[in-house]
Amino acid sequence: MLFFITFVDERMNRIISKKHIFMYKILIINPGSTSTKIALYEDEKPVMLHVIRHSSEELSGYERVGDQYEFRKKLILEHITSNGFQVEELSAVVGRGGLLHPVESGVYEVNNRMLDDLHNAIEGEHASNLGAKLADEIARLSEGCKAYIADPIVVDELQEVARISGLPQIPRRSKFHALNHKATARKYAASIGKKYEDLHLVIAHLGGGISVAAHRLGKVVDVNQALDGYGPFTPERAGTVDAGTLSKMCFDGKYTPDEIQRMLAGKGGLVAHLGINEAHVAAQMARDGDQHAALILEAMAYNVAKEIGSMLAVLAGKTDAVILTGGIAHNHFVVDYIRNMISPLTQLIIYPGEDEMEALALSGLRVLRGEKCKIYN
Repeated sequence: MLFFITFVDERMNRIISKKHIFMYKILIINPGSTSTKIALYEDEKPVMLHVIRHSSEELSGYERVGDQYEFRKKLILEHITSNGFQVEELSAVVGRGGLLHPVESGVYEVNNRMLDDLHNAIEGEHASNLGAKLADEIARLSEGCKAYIADPIVVDELQEVARISGLPQIPRRSKFHALNHKATARKYAASIGKKYEDLHLVIAHLGGGISVAAHRLGKVVDVNQALDGYGPFTPERAGTVDAGTLSKMCFDGKYTPDEIQRMLAGKGGLVAHLGINEAHVAAQMARDGDQHAALILEAMAYNVAKEIGSMLAVLAGKTDAVILTGGIAHNHFVVDYIRNMISPLTQLIIYPGEDEMEALALSGLRVLRGEKCKIYN
């Protein structure tokens, strides 16, 4: 009997030791225009989450966003080490994906081609372009550690018919909140005991930008181009507007090209109508009796519901659920308006907020546990 107990204890020690060895430590890096979010995960468990703020004075000395990586890397490493974590222990570093050539959904190992394209800003300057570079630089400090990105905004799975617009010079493009769309879809699929690849979903990400997508069997076959504000108007983006009137504004000499661009993305939507970019503030204004604020917020919700309806048509009515996610999914004023329009057609599921850090961490963990990552070329 004593021998048997000793054997079990030794076996449990080996199990505990093995579990410890295979607890992956994943660093997540999410660069924004005025901040760098970082997180450390041990398998699925977050053990550190921090936002490093960057003042305009600190960033003013850099001509290009891409030049900031050494400055940001230094701050990331200082925070990690000051909290007792060793970079050498990292299993993977996952950065937010930037503006690359269109890619399929999935996890991509950072390579030289990706770094070159981000450095050269082939699709434009954006803080997210720093994600892969920062991940790569820090991953190199730990032996055997690799750098990845996952589901960048340039994920393109459009069906061919969805690419065609009325002008061959301007095909429809896919730029949307792919990371949160895919993470939300997988979360919902797991909650009902199914695979994402077996479902038909319409998902609307409601935030500073709004993207509404038709998900067919694991692919986003249609979506509005949310980066520049095509589709519903948002807290900061104008959405689809009258092209004829817009073209006249571009050439009447009253506005510069930069001013027009800012109207479309940055100073459109709620900002243009109400002077604010927060939907919850607009909702409070409406509750306080501001009828104009109520009308504008209703119009935004109306446009979202109308876009959802178009995506239901894309899926020919074969839809398992419509899902609302993103920060504005917390807003009862907006959600209730959309619910009244959509509920007669299909079930509406609400996943308020977003967790890009968790989505990136789980993406890296899938690769560490054996899922094959993709190569950017």
